[in-house]
Amino acid sequence: MDTSLNTLRVAITGGTSGLGLALVKALRRRGAQVAFVARDATRVAAVARQIEGSHGIAGDVSWKLETHALAIQISAALGGLDVLVNNASSLGPVPLAPLADTDCEDLEAALATNLIGPFRLTKALLGALSAAAREGRPALVVNITSDAAVNAYAGWGAYGASKAALLHLSRIWDEELREHGVRVIAVDPGDMDTPLHALALPDADPAALKRPDDAAREIVDLIATHVAAAEVNA
Repeated sequence: MDTSLNTLRVAITGGTSGLGLALVKALRRRGAQVAFVARDATRVAAVARQIEGSHGIAGDVSWKLETHALAIQISAALGGLDVLVNNASSLGPVPLAPLADTDCEDLEAALATNLIGPFRLTKALLGALSAAAREGRPALVVNITSDAAVNAYAGWGAYGASKAALLHLSRIWDEELREHGVRVIAVDPGDMDTPLHALALPDADPAALKRPDDAAREIVDLIATHVAAAEVNA
């Protein structure tokens, strides 16, 4: 473990598989304090044991009634917050379906996880992020999006529409919060060899896909750039 990010306090949703798990590992390797959220309590406990020093929190970001409890647990575990990574995602209907064949409930589920959940959790943690900014610390929200947010792929309607909304939400929030020292960015990590991708496209060749560890390293480097900028401006 190096210590280049050893004062950084980071929360990650969807932290027990795919990109989220890779981010937890990468950030801990660079010394950051990390809390992660995921729905499966057994899996959360297993990952927390596996990754020394990480804080696992069981919860569902798509459930409104859990939002404030998650925010409180994140802030308590880390003693505040510098970076929130909204990574948890839902495909919507599986197998993928045209919009005309998509049930309203499946669209709502994709929006709840991919858009409304990040909105609620970010809003609940804005106090902690603003406090970090006032202390001269980095205050950053990273929303994980997709090329499906900008390209129209048949069958990806629920997912693509929800990620497109998250992308624009990120841009608006960045404009509104920048004067308070809080930045909000959207990152498309690319097509990765993850359980979510396998669920969507089970016949895809994993060898042709990006490794989650590589995507995580790129995102952590981006976070480190924001940390360096905050230190310069402090």
